[in-house]
This record gives sequence, structure tokens and C-alpha cells, in this order.
Amino acid sequence: MPPKARITKEMVIEAGLNIVRSEGTESLNVRRIAAELKCSTQPVMYHYKTVDELKADIYAAADEFHTEYIMTPNKNINDPLLSIGLNYIRFAEKERFLFRFLFQSDKFSNIGFKEMLDGSDHDFLIKPLAEQTGLAPEQAKTVFETLFICVHGFASLLANNSMEYSEEHFAEVLTTVFMGTIGFIMRGEEK
Repeated sequence: MPPKARITKEMVIEAGLNIVRSEGTESLNVRRIAAELKCSTQPVMYHYKTVDELKADIYAAADEFHTEYIMTPNKNINDPLLSIGLNYIRFAEKERFLFRFLFQSDKFSNIGFKEMLDGSDHDFLIKPLAEQTGLAPEQAKTVFETLFICVHGFASLLANNSMEYSEEHFAEVLTTVFMGTIGFIMRGEEK
């Protein structure tokens, strides 16, 4: 029976994720991962045919970490949608390199905004939003898109050190955008 691999695929992914989180994507390469694992490059590449496959697995791990982060309820916020939005913004503040890796890399270079939102499964947010507000699903989707633009804008500014973090300010702006968008949709219905 051959000896068990000392460096597992999971260890390689975790090391890559840690590098991105602490140093950014510029430092993400096979040699740097090997150094993190205190091994040669051979055990790292044993699990992957190409560096692109390795980076794809690290990206998937980063995406999973991000999803868990934003979906963890904020105990101080009663509104689940506001909690998710504020968590998304806080993620960009706390995990700047990881945010840039996920949302400001070439991963989305050929995907437009509409395609990105339509390609993701947001029904778990749209349906309760429609029920909460009494809006039709398409109207709730418009509210979600408007909020997403605002949330992602704040997060991008924070991830690039162009803004100071203030949860109170963000909560106030997001509430105003939410209420304003619903009011705009309702006025359109009255005409």
C-alpha cells in the first residue's frame, strides 16, 4: 500500500485561501503555497493538472467562506435583508483582499451586471422580499438589484481603502434606498 499523501488537496486549498486573505492574489502562486505548506511544489501540483484548476478551487473556497459570512445573521439587526447587506459590506472591510479576489478579479470580466444577478440564485431573497413588501416578484427583484448596487458600491469603496466603515451610516442609507425604491415602484403602480 502506498504511503498516504502528507499534503492533501484540502491543505493546498486552505493554504491558498490564507495567502489570498493575508497578502492578496498577487502572491498566489504554486511556490508561495508550497512555502506556506513547508514543502516543494511537487505535492501542491500532485493534486492539480493546471494552476488554473488550483485557483478555481481556491476561488470556490473563498466564495463558500463569503457566503457563510454574509448569511450569518447579525444579532443586532432584525431585518434579514439588511443584515445580509451589512454583512456584505463588513466582509469587504474585514477581508479586503478576499473581496477583491472574489469581485474585482478577472473572474467576472466577460459578465455583465444583469447576467451576474440573473445567473445567481437569489430566489431565497426575492421571494421573502416580495412577501414582506407585498410586491410582485419582478418588483421585488428591482428592489433587490437597487440595494445590491448600493451595497456592492459601499463594499468596493471599503475594499479599496476609499471610505471609512460606519455601520450606522450604511444601515441608514440602505434603509433609505429600500424605502425610496419601494415608494418609487408604488407611485408607478398608481399611474
